Amino acid sequence: MLNNFNLIFSNNTLWTAIAAWFVAQFIKIIIEFSRTRKFEWSLLFSSGGMPSAHTAFVMSMTVMIGIGQGFDSAIFAVSAITTLVVMYDAAGVRRAAGQQAQVLNKLIATLEDPDVLFDTKLKELLGHSPAQVFAGAVLWIIMGVVCS
Repeated sequence: MLNNFNLIFSNNTLWTAIAAWFVAQFIKIIIEFSRTRKFEWSLLFSSGGMPSAHTAFVMSMTVMIGIGQGFDSAIFAVSAITTLVVMYDAAGVRRAAGQQAQVLNKLIATLEDPDVLFDTKLKELLGHSPAQVFAGAVLWIIMGVVCS
């Protein structure tokens, strides 16, 4: 059992992916600070924004698997396909859901019916623009190569 924990803690692919996610989230804080001159630490655990942490996470994992197991291996193929699905979802489905939340929040704000009460605003920043996904992919391909 202890050996399994040691194996997890020495898994470079896993830790590179986690580090890529963390760095992407931290970059969001830096970008927001450059705009507002305020540190928004809540961005560390938020979705959406530049760069895509989801893309960074799966892309760095895929690069590490390709380098370690071979770009012709079955596990690389599975990882690459999963990465493409995550990237498509981030720029497509989740982005559309965020846009719908934005419209719904505007509609709710304009309702004149006092009997209709909403205690929370819908989360609008769910997905990414294609540029944010692309930035996450490029940056974390580099990170996967550097950490391998």
